[in-house]
Amino acid sequence: MKVDGACHCGFINVEAEVDPEKVSICHCTDCQTISGSAFRISIPVPGNAFKMTGEPAIYIKTAESGNRRAQAFCPKCGTPIYSTTPGDGPKESYMLRAGILRQRDRLNPKQQIWARSARPWVANLADLPKTATQQGTSHLR
Repeated sequence: MKVDGACHCGFINVEAEVDPEKVSICHCTDCQTISGSAFRISIPVPGNAFKMTGEPAIYIKTAESGNRRAQAFCPKCGTPIYSTTPGDGPKESYMLRAGILRQRDRLNPKQQIWARSARPWVANLADLPKTATQQGTSHLR
């Protein structure tokens, strides 16, 4: 499936060919911290199927396993873009962040990883009251 998208400010633009059956949710505490949310949704992309305009900033994260991953984000607005192996040169693959893709509504997660770190309330989101926009959420103001 062909996908495209951009960071929040539009400085970074991406295009890729992805397999929608490989979308995953990661509940690890690193993803919670880096995303500022309860989890992160990503999709693997072969290196030769990924194109990007704009130069991201890179942060090297060391995982619990000791593996190092380059975390790319927009240097202007901070939007997470992808992770990959650290270092210069061509990459074998990228983990593209689904939130930046225009087709994200068609990229339903197929698996969850690091479930031991999942926030216990995530499973009950369907039970929470909903509003279509921020209107009517006076307790959040």
